[in-house]
Amino acid sequence: MENLIKILTNDLNIFFNEKYSLKNISYDFQITKKEFEGDITLVVFPLIKYVKKNPLKFSNEIGEYLKKKSKVVAKFNIIKGFLNINLTDKFFVNTLIEIYKTQNYGFSKPKNKKIIVEFSSPNTNKPLHLGHVRNNLLGFSISKILEANGYDVVKTQIINDRGIHICKSMIAWKLYGNGSTPKSTGIKGDKFVGKYYVLYEEKFKSQVNELIKSGVTENEARNTAEIFVKAKEMLINWELGDKETFNLWEKMNSWVYDGFNITYKNLEINFDSYYYESKTYLLGKEIIDLGLEKKIFYKKNDNSIWIDLKDDGLDEKLLLRSDGTSVYITQDLGTAVQRKKDYDPIHGMVYTVGNEQDYHFNVLFTILRKLGYKWASNLHHLSYGMVDLPSGKMKSREGIVVDADDIIEEMRLTAREISNNLGKINTFSEEEKNRLFNDIGLGALKYHILKVDPRKKIMFDPKKSIDFQGNTGSFIQYAYARIQSIIRKSEINYNNISDNTKIGHKEKDLIKHLMLFPSIIKQSGEQYNPSMIVNYLFELVKSFNSFYQNVNILGEKDLEQKKIRLILTEIVGLNIKSSCYLLGINVPKRM
Repeated sequence: MENLIKILTNDLNIFFNEKYSLKNISYDFQITKKEFEGDITLVVFPLIKYVKKNPLKFSNEIGEYLKKKSKVVAKFNIIKGFLNINLTDKFFVNTLIEIYKTQNYGFSKPKNKKIIVEFSSPNTNKPLHLGHVRNNLLGFSISKILEANGYDVVKTQIINDRGIHICKSMIAWKLYGNGSTPKSTGIKGDKFVGKYYVLYEEKFKSQVNELIKSGVTENEARNTAEIFVKAKEMLINWELGDKETFNLWEKMNSWVYDGFNITYKNLEINFDSYYYESKTYLLGKEIIDLGLEKKIFYKKNDNSIWIDLKDDGLDEKLLLRSDGTSVYITQDLGTAVQRKKDYDPIHGMVYTVGNEQDYHFNVLFTILRKLGYKWASNLHHLSYGMVDLPSGKMKSREGIVVDADDIIEEMRLTAREISNNLGKINTFSEEEKNRLFNDIGLGALKYHILKVDPRKKIMFDPKKSIDFQGNTGSFIQYAYARIQSIIRKSEINYNNISDNTKIGHKEKDLIKHLMLFPSIIKQSGEQYNPSMIVNYLFELVKSFNSFYQNVNILGEKDLEQKKIRLILTEIVGLNIKSSCYLLGINVPKRM
């Protein structure tokens, strides 16, 4: 599309220079609305100020000039100051050939700019759930989209492996685990530890209720409950380097990492590097000291350290507790600075974190700028809506979650059931079937998650998410498989395609959609929004299905027409594959 706009812009520049001695004029082009005839529309109203003519007459003057002089304009029509332009068949054929010859069509050349994308970043006290699935799929897809925009992307995560929440699962296991392990119980490591996090909450609530019954206030009860006091003592012991506490922490975290790795493998997600809060919080404390020296931070009477951000429209922010233990912002400061050191020079960092943390990242970025880090202006929070269940918000503490492993397996099983019922895979080997079930199941899950704008909340209904009709991943995958079947049956050499071949409106609609792909990749990268790729892909497949149902491809008698339709079919297949790649979705050749 950019190439077309360049051609028309050049033609219009010559027109204004020759007719009105005008230069340096900008033009507003739009895709012609479906209810009107035309391929691209020039908005004429903004140009009237240069010539002060009747809009209708002036639009006609431009149209007649382009029809006579431009190599790409066939005809035009005018609707209330909008010049709708029909492009020549030759333009469409040449565009199709150009796309076919372009390797990795739509993808930009390397910019030699590095971007760090953080996603997943779980706590080591519970397994990954559906909310983490959305996080991982968003982060992974954005990484692919930024790579397609020419950036050198580093996929990373910060593992929340320390803090009071980690100590909660640790103390619960120490008190009630009786030496059990994931191996002895046959429970996946992250789920095993997560069970004790839930157990902690149950014991904590019970103890708080007993204290309230004895006459203490709720606030006092929550702060003096025995299991909470023990967890807090454990945190202090950990930060003091107590060997027994450290060994228990290391052991339980290793169980969790084993579990996480299985889930990442099942989701087909990978990372280039890992950061651990247990290491970066110390660097964060050094930054706190630096801020105190610069008098950006201040110390209260209880020795806690704060920053006043009220002039920035924020509030006072705690940076270090009175007992010297750190908070989230402490380690996030350390992590950001460490990443800058590790990957310098970097163009930016993207944090894929739910919108519940909008304020936190506003504070983080503001503090880094106040500390004088110029690169802090290139930090971005990819904020996304939470995933809720029909029954309400997911609550990890109470165990009310959709487990990531369970939903992945459920999607696979559903794919198996539907595929077997359709009866089209009887000739497949068991290995081929299992690979297909995995591709369809994961494709459905990823598509369902990524088709929603990140800023919007998702109401996750498992039954609806595995509906394989309509705007779904399997709808896209099936179109790709159909295209591969057509290609396998064709034996046409695409060389020497005549650019004088006449093509119909169905072919033109597809080519125009293909022309949008580079700009869609660019926009989705700029807006950190994979749903733009999904929407583009869905419209592409709908357009192809209309083309397939209304136009004879393999049975076409005219050889040149057949060549055009086959090469168009193959390019659509390649475009579906490229789009799905950006979403982390596999496309099977047979279904």
